[in-house]
Amino acid sequence: MHKSHSVEPSESGTERTTDGPPDTSLPAASGAAPKRARPTAGPGRYPHKMQGTLRSGPPRVSVAEMLWSWLGAFLGIGAIGLLGRLVLTGADNLFMIGSFGASAVLVYGAPHSPLAQPRNLIGGHMLSALVGVLCYQVFHPIPGLAEAIAVASAIALMHLTRTLHPPGGATALIAVIGSQELHALGYLFVLVPVGLGAVTLLVVGLLINNLSAHRRYPEFWL
Repeated sequence: MHKSHSVEPSESGTERTTDGPPDTSLPAASGAAPKRARPTAGPGRYPHKMQGTLRSGPPRVSVAEMLWSWLGAFLGIGAIGLLGRLVLTGADNLFMIGSFGASAVLVYGAPHSPLAQPRNLIGGHMLSALVGVLCYQVFHPIPGLAEAIAVASAIALMHLTRTLHPPGGATALIAVIGSQELHALGYLFVLVPVGLGAVTLLVVGLLINNLSAHRRYPEFWL
């Protein structure tokens, strides 16, 4: 007896020969490409998402880039310190808030980042300061609640207004956990030191970042 042979297409596009009569239990091919199985979205994939997607770390920067970043940060933070002595004389160093240091990293260390642009720098800081002061006034009797609501709401508001600036989260937190002198400023905190300090970082960024042939700042204003 002779066995019948049939040629069936495989999923890879090649042909394979099978013995016996063709399987008629499956519907005839309609010419459509076979559907690929979607990745499983179950709990088993959760740990794999923590492994990262890149095999290498961030690229190295040149010595010149390091020097430009150093110079910008030195002048920017130094200018804020000088303004603090002139504007808030006798105050508990209120003008020098910690979130300005984080902004300096972005404005002078990563000036091409969307998070370092003027809209984000000024808008992110001032909106976050506004949220922080409001949360302190409303929720400060409950330990921990004012801090959590301030930071979370600042992030949401920055997303909504397209002004996301990571140091803004710290500005909102500082408005809640700051000293009594800082709390006494009330909503003035939004303008001084936050607004004026952010503008100072911006001005120095415009002057220093554009001195380098390989830098341009800003990428956009609004």
